[in-house]
Amino acid sequence: MSRIGKIPINIPKGINVKISNNHIEVAGAKGKLELTCNDYVEVVKEGDQILVKRKDDSKKSRAFHGLYQRLLQNMVKGVSEGFTKELEIVGLGYKALKEGKRIVLNLGYSHPINFEPPEGIEIEVPNPNRIVVKGIDKQKVGQVAANIRALRPPEPYKSKGIRYVGEYIRRKVGKTGGKV
Repeated sequence: MSRIGKIPINIPKGINVKISNNHIEVAGAKGKLELTCNDYVEVVKEGDQILVKRKDDSKKSRAFHGLYQRLLQNMVKGVSEGFTKELEIVGLGYKALKEGKRIVLNLGYSHPINFEPPEGIEIEVPNPNRIVVKGIDKQKVGQVAANIRALRPPEPYKSKGIRYVGEYIRRKVGKTGGKV
């Protein structure tokens, strides 16, 4: 039995869950998310909990058991609390500005970069060196944060670039480090 798959998902107050033919709709205060599970698992709502059960003991159903439990748990957490990812910008002259929904990034290139967030994602810029990505879909929030980071990834010599808050960048010495 999967240790993650057998954990029941508690449904907080104010969250509506509809299950029909392995199609799950989770609606809450922040929005609505949908997921269609495959035939290897069965999703059951019992009281104020969601249980994910596998149909048989095959390798595929064991693999999908924990996956769908975590996906459903992230859906419930997303519509109730939401997810955030924070990025920080390091470098002389590197900054971000918010113009309407999009952000304009100056990252040392010859031109500013306009980044338009996809539907369902909100981007905040509390100060010019910090970007906060918010949304209800965990995968989408992480992908948008990774796309922003990919515009100027941190380099190992001076640590300039865009990185996640708390991310450790391993520093390299440079050309004169090897000489004695």
